[in-house]
Amino acid sequence: VQLQASGGGLVQAGESLRLSCAVSGIPLGEYTLDWYIQAPGKQRELVASLSTTGLMKYDGSVNGRFTISRAASNNTIYLQMDSLKAEDSAVYFCRAHRGWGPILTDDYWGQGTQVTVSS
Repeated sequence: VQLQASGGGLVQAGESLRLSCAVSGIPLGEYTLDWYIQAPGKQRELVASLSTTGLMKYDGSVNGRFTISRAASNNTIYLQMDSLKAEDSAVYFCRAHRGWGPILTDDYWGQGTQVTVSS
C-alpha cells in the first residue's frame, strides 16, 4: 500500500491550492480518508475527514475554506484549499484507515507535502 501526497507549494494569502494523495493497493471507498497538518514544533492535527458514507468533517479553522474529496476513477484523495492564510502553513499528510469501533485494523499514511502561505 502506498499513499503519495503532492501539490504543496508556496502561495500568497488568499490564493488556492489543491493537494492530491494518490493511493495504490487499497480501494478508497472502504476507508476513512483524512488530511492532517503539522506545523513546526506542533503536533499533527486532523483538519478534514471523509467517511466511507461520504460524510465530511472539518476542523473549525478550515471549515468553509477547505474541501476533502475522493475520486474512484484514479484512487486519489484531494484537499481543495481556498482563501489560504499564513496560519495554514504546515506539512500536510494524507491518511487512509479503517477498523471496528475503536480498534484500527488498517492505517496508512502518506509522506507529507509542504504548504507555505506568505502574508
